[in-house]
Amino acid sequence: MIQYIKTTISATVLMAFAPFGFCNVKLPAIISDHAVIQRDAEAPVWGWADPNEEVTVKIGNQSHTTKADADGKWKIKLDKLSAGGPHTLEIKGKNTLTIKDVLIGEVWLGSGQSNMAMTVNRCLDYEKEKAAANFPQLRMFRESSGVATQPQFVGAGKWDVCNPETVGGFSGTAYFFGRELHQVLKVPVGLINSSVGGTPVESWASMEAQKDFKELKPLFDRWQKADADFNLAKVEAQYKIDLEKHKAAAKKAKDEGKPLPRTPQKPFSPRLNSHYPGNLFNGKISPLIPYAIKGAIWYQGESNANKGNAEVYGLQLATLINDWRARWGQGDFYFAWVQLPNFHKLQTEPVEESGWITVREEMAKTLKLPNTGMAITTDVGEANDIHPKDKQNVGKRLAMWALAKAYNQEKIASSGPLLASHEVKGNEVIIRFTNTHGGLKSSTPELKGFAIAGADKKWKFAKARIEGETVVVSSPDVSAPLMVRFAWADNPVATLFNGAGIPAAPFRTDK
Repeated sequence: MIQYIKTTISATVLMAFAPFGFCNVKLPAIISDHAVIQRDAEAPVWGWADPNEEVTVKIGNQSHTTKADADGKWKIKLDKLSAGGPHTLEIKGKNTLTIKDVLIGEVWLGSGQSNMAMTVNRCLDYEKEKAAANFPQLRMFRESSGVATQPQFVGAGKWDVCNPETVGGFSGTAYFFGRELHQVLKVPVGLINSSVGGTPVESWASMEAQKDFKELKPLFDRWQKADADFNLAKVEAQYKIDLEKHKAAAKKAKDEGKPLPRTPQKPFSPRLNSHYPGNLFNGKISPLIPYAIKGAIWYQGESNANKGNAEVYGLQLATLINDWRARWGQGDFYFAWVQLPNFHKLQTEPVEESGWITVREEMAKTLKLPNTGMAITTDVGEANDIHPKDKQNVGKRLAMWALAKAYNQEKIASSGPLLASHEVKGNEVIIRFTNTHGGLKSSTPELKGFAIAGADKKWKFAKARIEGETVVVSSPDVSAPLMVRFAWADNPVATLFNGAGIPAAPFRTDK
């Protein structure tokens, strides 16, 4: 059943594709004071003016002039700029806009659901992090627009300069990622946070990119049925009844000194739901395009980790990545995600099956796309909290991948160990890994996390030992092994790491 979640509908929903009737030059929200512009890139600057109005853009020693088209849209591309600043960006037409305190550096987009949205003031050691957060060359833009049924263009939000007073409201994952880049690269870093708690992957990709996949037809059919079944008069009548019941329940709770019940939500059309495919792309990603970025980091998957949805997550994630890359027009820009962390009860059976595990596997499959990476986090989650507080390690692991792959710092580990191949020899299975980075290690005296089975698929916990770049597994209960699984549980007991202290990714050899 589709849950209807109340969201704030952006005022820009009214703008849709209609021509802009601006009398003065206007810019998207992201081009504003304290912005960070991507270095060494022909970064676009764009906006709106009267049709055919001449617009001049100046920064440093550069000056570019263009004319708005018939719809009032104009765009120029800056010549490549080196890291540094601050600069002033001037845009002049019939009026003049002056964008102050602009830095040139590295720009990354962070998106997803609540674990990306989760702010620094909710993370581990907040007071300590707050006191140390004096990084004036680290900035964050939070896209604060709402959902929309058509692609939007202007957006809403502002750039905040990182200091102890502002850092509490930064995305924790994005902040710890950006801080690591800033401290290692010694250049300004701009972070764009466009995330909404509790939302599925399909709301973040455009409808156009998803609509023709037969694998996603059941998803679209559910929404079409919800649209068809929606009766405003009926739900409003029920809402009035629920409000009266709530008033009585609230009075009783107040008289008895108990917590007040939650107020019923005012009904609205399913088409305006934040879960509706494409709605968050329209409202919260489209306004950011084509702002120049180095890449994107993604923390999402929890809302898709259920039967019927988890199995197509890899297709959806790949579709989103390809869609964003095509729309930005920057080729295969860098894109990494956080693999779902350890969660739920601690593993007791050799292997488990769940949507949580399936999404993890689908995420690993998506590494086949170029310039992609995955932060493995099966050691930093919390069994009873879907919002683990250790975002420091999450951000750092994403940053390690970026430093290794996007910035060619080869001495930095880009990942934890990943399955390379396996070979059966007698009663043992030899597992080979990539990304061992300093050698395979166990975090406990006994290497744990492996399960083994023969043709009967009766899984047994395996004995495991490290031999160089391989792990050898066996079990006295499985005389003719064929397949191995590792960390195959929502909350696995798994102790294999590489020399950089990053855990090995869950895997199975039987599929």
